[in-house]
Amino acid sequence: MQSLETNETHSTPRLELTSSAMTELAQLPHQTQPLLLRMFNDPRQLERGEVKTLVQDLRSCVSANPANSGLRVLLGMALCVNYEVNQAITELEEGVHLQPDSFIAQLKLGELWMRLRVVDRADQHTLAASRLASNPIQVDLARRQAAAIRELRRNGIERGGFRTPLTALRRLFQRRRPTRALAIPAEG
Repeated sequence: MQSLETNETHSTPRLELTSSAMTELAQLPHQTQPLLLRMFNDPRQLERGEVKTLVQDLRSCVSANPANSGLRVLLGMALCVNYEVNQAITELEEGVHLQPDSFIAQLKLGELWMRLRVVDRADQHTLAASRLASNPIQVDLARRQAAAIRELRRNGIERGGFRTPLTALRRLFQRRRPTRALAIPAEG
């Protein structure tokens, strides 16, 4: 959707919109574009009503352009901000399905799985994003996300996938079970 490049003289990131990104942004209503930019800057800046408006506008854009991967990724990101995780997973996965060679789609789906602590899937999508990285900033984003995933694994915060509630109860019960020592009678 967009490409980030570094400015050689100042070595600061510069956002350069490609023609496809400009086309995607042009499909959004004018009142939605500032909300989207504020979401990119800091999602906490948006009020609850603004997030709902953003999600509604992006949903209508996606329904008008269902084959547009970039719009689906934007909708998935907005759904994450609105705490609609299951729908965000659906939209991001569809964005990856529509355009598997999209760096941002792979990276954002990997980030969502990472935040949900499903690190195998997060690692898979982050690795795909790192292979698709086309500039130093994208390489750095993928590298940092991969490092965060390794940190989760190292600290043991991995969920390892979906499990039943009985698995968690069994593990809890096994931890609380006292160990019993056998008394050996003294000879004599």
